Amino acid sequence: MTPTDPLPGASNWHPGRTGRLERQVARLLRAGVATAAMVVLAGGLVYLARYGAEPVQLGVFRGEPELLRTIPGIVSETARLGSRGCIQFGLLLLIATPVLRVASACAAFLHQGDWRYAAISAVVLAVLLGSLFRGLW
Repeated sequence: MTPTDPLPGASNWHPGRTGRLERQVARLLRAGVATAAMVVLAGGLVYLARYGAEPVQLGVFRGEPELLRTIPGIVSETARLGSRGCIQFGLLLLIATPVLRVASACAAFLHQGDWRYAAISAVVLAVLLGSLFRGLW
């Protein structure tokens, strides 16, 4: 098999399209991680500005409030520009980045007519989304 030979099961595989796809996916991943980092940083800075001078009480554990344990609650708190909501939302964006990568790969495989890899990507995407929404919704 040479570098220009099609992958097994890839009927419409083309080396130029594959390189472009990989670059697009790399840009997607970089943008997702950078966006998530900026949102978490902004939330962290707001949190420190509001609560940074308060004394730390390490003897008492306080978990996240009930509002910040669900996706609708996190989105609601972020819309209010709540610092902890912004931090949580940034973490959700970070989690969503590889999910978007799998979704874009699935779409690209469908576009290329590579049904086998599209089906595998769809199964992986279903497992990821099922796990995410079961735990957070």
